[in-house]
Amino acid sequence: MTTAEPLDLNAVLRPAAPPVVFDAPYTADQHSRLLGVVKDHGPWPTITAHHFSTVEELIATSSGIVPENHGLTLDDIATANFRGFLAENSCCWYPEIHDCFYNPDFIERAKRYWGADYAKPTLMLFNIGGPAHSGLNAHLDAVSFRGATIADTPVWIQNLMGKSGLFTDHVLKMAQVITWFWLGEEGTFTYWPDGPHGQPARIEHPMWNKGVVVQNELMFHRGDPVGRPDERDITGLAHRSMFGYRPATDDWAITTDGEVVRTYEPTNIRFLVHWNAEVYMDRDEAKKVMDHSDDITRDRIIETFLEDLARRGVACETPDENDPFHDQSFIRTLLSTYTIAPTTDWYQRADDGRNSG
Repeated sequence: MTTAEPLDLNAVLRPAAPPVVFDAPYTADQHSRLLGVVKDHGPWPTITAHHFSTVEELIATSSGIVPENHGLTLDDIATANFRGFLAENSCCWYPEIHDCFYNPDFIERAKRYWGADYAKPTLMLFNIGGPAHSGLNAHLDAVSFRGATIADTPVWIQNLMGKSGLFTDHVLKMAQVITWFWLGEEGTFTYWPDGPHGQPARIEHPMWNKGVVVQNELMFHRGDPVGRPDERDITGLAHRSMFGYRPATDDWAITTDGEVVRTYEPTNIRFLVHWNAEVYMDRDEAKKVMDHSDDITRDRIIETFLEDLARRGVACETPDENDPFHDQSFIRTLLSTYTIAPTTDWYQRADDGRNSG
């Protein structure tokens, strides 16, 4: 898996095909039922609370650069983006949206995107919130590998595996259908289809029931700041904050430790639905994935990193064998070694994050 020659990571970190934008992924009835699930089963935690227990793990999904003695906590960098899972491991959790998850049109779009024979839905989640600041660092979604998926591997190690370029032989072919429901200002979607050193592209307004077929796992992307700059500040937001619908007042509220810190009217909500599928070029590839005959093991992941670090002359102790993927010294070494991020952007690094492009 290692190589004597430097890898062209800009070539590695680009999607299988250009994103395909299309209108009306969902019917009005499907949208109503999807949003109904979110209303009825909340409140929902922040995106970061689902996936990260330290600042270092969060940074691993984006820039990969950890400032020395940063002193930051997850509360310091919390954003008002909230998440819930609608389906996992090909199982839909809510019967009222079965047709949204086991969606024949999405399956055909995923197959066409790759030029493949087979695809199966694996995951469906949503992001929701109102006007708020959003970090301008682009990120990869959790990169899936045979033997290392979001079901059994921390997101941060999946993304460093992807950004290192050392595990490409085990990357699972994936396709996503991402759909936005948003009527307010800003809140666009920026992505780097030609690799992180290429020029960005952006999905513009209107963002209501607009979808894109894409491979977000190997393409840097981000959701841009949402709403007018003057309505983005939220006092009292924390990593542990929750977001939910309040039927008594017909509004949405962010709460921290049970205290309401911000409310939004229903018309001021940005709702994103993320559908995910595994894709197999032919039956042989499908069987290889399903029978686990060529899975990568946790031990082999660590060995591969350690071998490559040694080749590079980077000192690194063997991580804690009981919990290697939460060994902070190991995390910091990998972060400082496998660092790549977009070099071009639409936005200036101004405090308000306003669009300059």
